[in-house]
Amino acid sequence: MATTNQYASGFSLPELMVPTQAATIFAAQENSLYLPGVLIPTVNVPAGSDSVKVAKLDSVDAQSITAEANPGVDLNVLKPGATAVPMDLELIAARSVLRDIGGVNPADLGRTMGNAVAAKVDAMVSAAMGGLTAQESLGVNLMHELYKAIGTIREGDNGVTSFGETGPLNCVISAAAYSSFMQEIGSSAFANADIQNAAMRSGYIGTLAGVPCYVSAALNDTNTTLTNTKFAVFSQDAMRLAMQGGVKLESERRAAAVGTDIVSSLAFQVAVIDASRGVIVQDAV
Repeated sequence: MATTNQYASGFSLPELMVPTQAATIFAAQENSLYLPGVLIPTVNVPAGSDSVKVAKLDSVDAQSITAEANPGVDLNVLKPGATAVPMDLELIAARSVLRDIGGVNPADLGRTMGNAVAAKVDAMVSAAMGGLTAQESLGVNLMHELYKAIGTIREGDNGVTSFGETGPLNCVISAAAYSSFMQEIGSSAFANADIQNAAMRSGYIGTLAGVPCYVSAALNDTNTTLTNTKFAVFSQDAMRLAMQGGVKLESERRAAAVGTDIVSSLAFQVAVIDASRGVIVQDAV
């Protein structure tokens, strides 16, 4: 029975795996806000290990040298305290069956599998964001709330040894709050501004107060366990992702289903490393 060229299935595994795997990895990377590792840095976990510890380094005081502190010593030794944040990998997986009959496009199946992994990753990251410094929204002007959140992160402890975050920040806006931000940008306060024209034309919020803004449907009350989640602002040192390898795709002949099992997976974890370097705004009123 000549079945090799009839269907894209386990009968012609090489023809199946290339388009499915390519579509899976592409969809996962493109549809996840965090998997590319741009907003939140990624720690690579070596094979054979299922956990990693990320150190949160405390700040130290720089010294003005006017004389030797001790004979033969130019500087007093200042050792920053380190708090280890453990991250245990979770195995994210999605499974489907590509039957021998039915004409399912392997690339379409791969895209669906990749989307499933991306959605799970973004949900886990959003859940972790619920652990950032909580800030109550006044529920009036979200632009003002954004400025306030940025100021909170910049100010930081502002005590003897710490002066807050001085590096770049990112902002992730909940899909529910997107309309409010766009209305503010479209108001007279931004009349004839470049960002108003760009946002109204493309639908992208862009950069506000020097902070790139992104929109995520995963940043919601269900994932963060907060009330009326608005947005989160954070630096790269606020959180870390941990991964072992990347998005994987495996196949196995499944005779009982008259088809091929397709499983996409990712060993992944996310954790808040320093909550003071991020603010999540909610409106509990």
